[in-house]
Amino acid sequence: MSKLKLSGFNNLRKLLSFSFYDFVVAQDEADRKSYAAYLNERYAAARIRGLLERIAEIIDAEVLSASEQDYEPYGASALLLLSDEAGSGAAPAWASSVRMHLDKSHIAAHTYPDFAHPEGILGFRVDIELSTCGEISPLRSLDEIFRFFDTDVVVIDYLVRGYTRAEDGSHVFMDHEVPSIAHFIDPAILDQFERVERALPPAHTWQLKLLRTAVDPAEYFAPGKPVDEARLAAVLDEMRTIFSRL
Repeated sequence: MSKLKLSGFNNLRKLLSFSFYDFVVAQDEADRKSYAAYLNERYAAARIRGLLERIAEIIDAEVLSASEQDYEPYGASALLLLSDEAGSGAAPAWASSVRMHLDKSHIAAHTYPDFAHPEGILGFRVDIELSTCGEISPLRSLDEIFRFFDTDVVVIDYLVRGYTRAEDGSHVFMDHEVPSIAHFIDPAILDQFERVERALPPAHTWQLKLLRTAVDPAEYFAPGKPVDEARLAAVLDEMRTIFSRL
């Protein structure tokens, strides 16, 4: 692969990281095996890689290389190295005085099933990290990610670090406006969740935590199984515990 030719640098590092947590109830070993099989199919490495490639498309990035790995008995990882598609679209308004060209960035995803809860509450977590520099805005990918993952609890962090230079030589520590992370998410998605936001704009740091409140009890049990109110309370308590402690 030929070396990328750069025509100036935007050295700001924009890091978007989020963790999605999904929970179900296993009333017996058959439920547990069924959920494990569902995870291995729904969130196999190839499918996660497909999502990451879709994210790259959304943020106008070119995939330079990709890797994926499924694990036994469950779990998966995928990684893409990205490059900016320079000149592929109109530059954002805030870019007029900033030289922009992406050196390199990446997006990675890892899944973590948790089947050790003593009351049969099965958990599944996926962590995604999208690190970019240049004109790429990782916040544009959030809606697509929400639509891919079933999720009960979400934690999103967004950081901007480093500095770049304007054409007059002055420092640029922030090159886009971030009212909040929630600002970049479809309101129809946000309406399904309780949320807590934390922001330190002078430190270029934002966090959003979400807890699902639009709950369908049947979704936490295997198809055809009746809702067990005690176990439903246990899974809702697990969700609340994760939400409050992260």
